[in-house]
Amino acid sequence: MASMLARSARAGVRRAAGSVRPAGTCGCYGGVSASSTISCHALSGGYAGRKGAAVHIGGRCRAAVAGGTREAVSDAVEGVSGGASSSSEEEQRAVRIGKAERYREEGQNPYAYSFPRTHLSEDLHEQYRHLENGTEAEPEARVFVAGRIMARRVVGKLAFMKLQDSSGHIQLYIDKKKLRHGGDDGGVDEATTSAFALMKAGVDIGDIVGAEGGIRRTNKGELSVDVNRLTMLTKAVLPLPDKFHGLTDIEKRYRQRYLDMIVNESTQQRLRTRAKIISAIRNELDSDGYLEMETPVLQNVSGGAEARPFVTYHNSLEKQLTLRIATELHLKRLLVGGFDRVYEIGRIFRNEGISTRHNPEFTSLEVYSAFADYGDMLELTERLVRVAAAAASCPMQLQYQGVDIDLGAPFKRATMAELVEESTGIDFWRFSEDQLEEAKRCASDCLREKRVATPTALAGVAAASSVGHVLNTVFEECVESSLVQPTFVLEHPLSISPLSKPHRRNPRVAERFELFIVGRETANAFSELTDPVDQRSRFEAQIVAHEKRRTELKEAATRDEAAVEEATDNLYDVNLDEDFLRALEYGLPPAGGMGLGIDRLVMLLTDSASIRDVIAFPILK
Repeated sequence: MASMLARSARAGVRRAAGSVRPAGTCGCYGGVSASSTISCHALSGGYAGRKGAAVHIGGRCRAAVAGGTREAVSDAVEGVSGGASSSSEEEQRAVRIGKAERYREEGQNPYAYSFPRTHLSEDLHEQYRHLENGTEAEPEARVFVAGRIMARRVVGKLAFMKLQDSSGHIQLYIDKKKLRHGGDDGGVDEATTSAFALMKAGVDIGDIVGAEGGIRRTNKGELSVDVNRLTMLTKAVLPLPDKFHGLTDIEKRYRQRYLDMIVNESTQQRLRTRAKIISAIRNELDSDGYLEMETPVLQNVSGGAEARPFVTYHNSLEKQLTLRIATELHLKRLLVGGFDRVYEIGRIFRNEGISTRHNPEFTSLEVYSAFADYGDMLELTERLVRVAAAAASCPMQLQYQGVDIDLGAPFKRATMAELVEESTGIDFWRFSEDQLEEAKRCASDCLREKRVATPTALAGVAAASSVGHVLNTVFEECVESSLVQPTFVLEHPLSISPLSKPHRRNPRVAERFELFIVGRETANAFSELTDPVDQRSRFEAQIVAHEKRRTELKEAATRDEAAVEEATDNLYDVNLDEDFLRALEYGLPPAGGMGLGIDRLVMLLTDSASIRDVIAFPILK
C-alpha cells in the first residue's frame, strides 16, 4: 500500500504541478544538507524517504526548506493547495486535480453519486446540547453528516475539520487509530495508516465530504463527530478565498454569487429569509382563498405600468414581443373570467436604470379581489407586511440601516395633498385646472425654497399637464424621502392613476394608495377601474401624452447633449391593449388590486442597503 501511495503521489505531482527534485539539482536550495529527510504529506500523502526533497510548482521552488524539515515542505505545499497562497490559481487547480486522480487510483470516486446523510449540524447541536465536556454519546449513536470543509488542522495523529452544511457548522474529530477504509476494524495497521494519510494528503478546504461516526464533546466543549469513515464526495479544484481576507470585492461577490454564499454566511441567510418571506405571503393568501395563477411573460402589448419594456422577436411567429412590465392586465382578465381572488408572485422586466433600489429584473406580488376596494387592499397590505416580518423572525420594532422602524403600530394614513401641505404649506388643490400655470410657478418657487430644484424636478413641473401632475412632482421631491415610518399615502391625483377608479367623494383624486417605508414605495393599490369606456379614454390620453413627451425630448436632444439619454429612454412605443379593453366590455366586477415589491420588502426585513444583496443573481454591467 505504501509503495502504491508513493507511486501515485509522484505521478500526481509530475502531472499536475511540476516536479519533486532531490537536493542539489536546483540552484535555489543547493545548500540543503543531503542528510535531511523531508516527507510532504500535504501533497503526496506518502512520498517519504527522499533526501532533501523539495516541491516545485510551475518551475519555481515552493519549499523554503530551512534545514530540510518536514514542516517546511508541508507549509510550502499548504501555500499551494490549502488556504492563503502566493501561487497562482492555475497552479493550485493543477495540484487539486492531481489529488482527485489520487483518489481514483485508490479506488475511490472523488465525485460521488450520493451519500446517506442522517443529520444536519443544527439537529446534532440541538439533540446533544446536554452532552458534557469530555464525554461521548452512547455507542449506538451513529450519524452520517455531509458538507463543505471550511477549516482543517492536523496535530500529530489527530485532525480537526470544520464542516459546513446548510444549517450551520460542526467539527469533525479524526483520530488516526479509528479512521479506516471499508470494513476495517480499526487499529494502527496499514489500512488505518493509509486512510489517515489519504485524508491528510487529499482533503483541502473547500472539499465536500461525508463523515460517519459517533458523537463526542471535546474537553473544550466543542460538539464533534468522532469520525470512523471519511468519504470524499466532491473534490474542489479551486481554492476558497483567503480565510483572513475573505471575499471583500463587491463586484466579485455579485458576479460569483455561489462563492459569496459559501464564504459569507450572511448572504446565504438573507436568501433563506427571502424564501421564507415569499412562502409566508403565499401561505397567507392561499389560506385567505386566493388562487395563485401564472400569466404570460412574453406579451404582444406591454401594459399595467408605464415603463420601457425589453423587446424580443419570435422567429416562428415572425413577430415582435415584449417581456412583461406588470402582471396586472392578465390577472384582471381572470376576474372577468369568473375567478374571485387571484394573485401572482413573479418576475417583472423593465428596461430601465440600475441603482441600489432598482434592478431591471425584479419580483412583485400582484393580488386582485372581486367585490373589494382599495380599503380592503390597505388592510391586506398591512397584514402581509407583518406576516413577512414574522417569517423573517424580525421584531415588530426593528432597525434598518441604523434607523428605528415600527411595524407594530397601526400604519400612518394621510392623503398626498395633506403631506405636501404639511411639508410646504401649500394646498395645491386650491388651484383649478384653469390655474395650472399659477400652480407651476408656485411649485417651482417651493422647490427652490426647499433647495430641491434639480433640473429634472423643474422640468417635471414645466411639463406637467395637470395640477395633479404638479402635486405629484412636489410630493416626490419634498415629501417622499421623509416617509421613514410605514405610511399609507392616499388619494393620488386621478390624472396620474389611469387604472384606478375616481374617488367616490372627490373626482380629482383616485381611490388609490401607496405604502412608503424608509422613504421607498413598497406597495401600490387601487379600487380598480371597471368602466370600459372610461378606461379606453384614459389609455388613449396616456398614449397622446407619451407621444408628446417623446417628441419634445427628441427636439431637446438636437439642442442639448444632456437630453440625449433621456430621449433614448423614452423612444419605446406605448400601444393600446385592445384585447384587455374588450375583456372589460364583457364585465369586470368591482375589485381591489394591490402590487407589492418583494425585493424592497426583503431589503427592509434583512437590513440590506442594496437590492443586489437580496437577489441571488442580480444584473451587472
